[in-house]
Amino acid sequence: MKFNYHRRSSAVVAVGNTIIGGESPIRVQSMTNTNTLDTPGSVAQILRIADKGADLVRLTTQGTPEAENMRNIEEGIHAEGCNVPLVADVHFNPKAAFAAAATCEKVRINPGNFVDAARTFRRLEFTDAEYAEEIERIRGAFIPFLEICKANSTAVRLGVNHGSLSDRIMSRYGDTPAGMVESVMEYLRIAREADFSNIVISIKASNVVVMVATVRLLVSEMEREGMNFPIHLGVTEAGDGEDGRVKSAVGIGTLLAEGTGDTIRVSLSEDPENEIPVAIALRDYITSRAGHAPIPRPAEIADFPARKLACDVAGIGGSAQWPLVIGHDLPIPDAAITVDASSDPGQMTGKDSVPIILTSGHQNPVGEMQSWIERYIAQGGRAPIILKMRYPDEDKDIIRLKASADLGAMLLNGYGNALLLDAPVLTAEEQSSLLLSILQAARLRFSKTEYIACPSCGRTLFDLQSALAKVKEATSHLTGLKIGVMGCIVNGPGEMADADYGYVGAGPGRVSLYKGKELKLKNLPTDEALPALINLIKENGDWQDALNTTN
Repeated sequence: MKFNYHRRSSAVVAVGNTIIGGESPIRVQSMTNTNTLDTPGSVAQILRIADKGADLVRLTTQGTPEAENMRNIEEGIHAEGCNVPLVADVHFNPKAAFAAAATCEKVRINPGNFVDAARTFRRLEFTDAEYAEEIERIRGAFIPFLEICKANSTAVRLGVNHGSLSDRIMSRYGDTPAGMVESVMEYLRIAREADFSNIVISIKASNVVVMVATVRLLVSEMEREGMNFPIHLGVTEAGDGEDGRVKSAVGIGTLLAEGTGDTIRVSLSEDPENEIPVAIALRDYITSRAGHAPIPRPAEIADFPARKLACDVAGIGGSAQWPLVIGHDLPIPDAAITVDASSDPGQMTGKDSVPIILTSGHQNPVGEMQSWIERYIAQGGRAPIILKMRYPDEDKDIIRLKASADLGAMLLNGYGNALLLDAPVLTAEEQSSLLLSILQAARLRFSKTEYIACPSCGRTLFDLQSALAKVKEATSHLTGLKIGVMGCIVNGPGEMADADYGYVGAGPGRVSLYKGKELKLKNLPTDEALPALINLIKENGDWQDALNTTN
């Protein structure tokens, strides 16, 4: 599937009248940011999301009252002629999950906090006996929940987040893809014992590299244990604007291109209805590859990133620390040779003294270019490869999605020593900015401040969009720094695990500040939080004044 596109075969899950998996289309969804006890407000927002084309809508259900009010919200949207299935999102509260199982068409629970206590970030040790006892506690709570779901034909999403792995899982696996996968596999094994299969799995992280690696590992582990549950894809806390779209497209697009993914959400720190057109465009772009002309599969595959094998030619490849951006780092080398990936790579071997600009006009350009590079390497080719993508589209946002999905996939798979974009509608500056954003999303090169920001939901107790905008305005010049702006503590400290600083909602109009995982200032009034964040950054020696570019 690395070269030829076709969908992974997955089981069928019914969410009301909507089918996920099997031969059904890849479903798109979003999540409200209203208070779930606000029936009119929630109904109005769901209608806006559904009107954009959503197949499912999720709502936060912190407690039993919210879970029970889902019935009123459902009646409200049905009265308006909308039948989109509603999903209850539960954290820390099994009672809410039990209530939601009787009122909703699907319930999302988090294996990291359904039974296990909230993560403490302390190093804890579990003996084998203690670990086994905890699994029995999960079985004792999870099976009765599944029985209610069976009785009500309610689907379940097991949603693992990188930021909310339990201390128990952390004690054995650490903050790793293996830990995330085991966190969900424990529940899947119990579900199989209980003969319950109406399950969708999500396994998310704000770090795109971690997210992709973890989903791949999950697919492999499920196959090993004879499971084929459908998978929901998303990059959590992706942020807003170009950065949020790029990160989502790199992560989701890479996996969709491999055939993995039955439902997706593009999580943006914007109004939730904005997520749907982005998700639809990304889905439709990747699935348009279905039925393409076969691409030859290389007889052997490089066992480490192909880019590492390239010679150093004209400053590209070899000693270069990261893939370069043509037009930003250096011009197109005069001696570079443009090669179409449909050609025989053997014709290029022995010509390692000139860079190769690789292009493709194939229906699946990513697959064809990856195949060409592998076959070229297998025949001894070592010239540096410049990946050139052409997008004649007039819509700049569509170009950003396509380029992020295509180049992001190849970068994460280890291909390419430099990037070149041919997109006439984008200015040279916009093209360079986009390519640098893709490299940053792929964790290969940091050229600007990175923001780990959640999309907001009913748990958020302050205006997250406004807060993110203010934090960006004050800190966007801090190149290479990672700052988390999070709505609440459900995933906040955890998803910010690799962030330098965190700005996390702590209560109505209150914010707590973190340095890494360490809480530094607690429950600050919102109007004091940004100055305090700036002071915290300065105190730790990470602040620099913005350059004055005015005359």
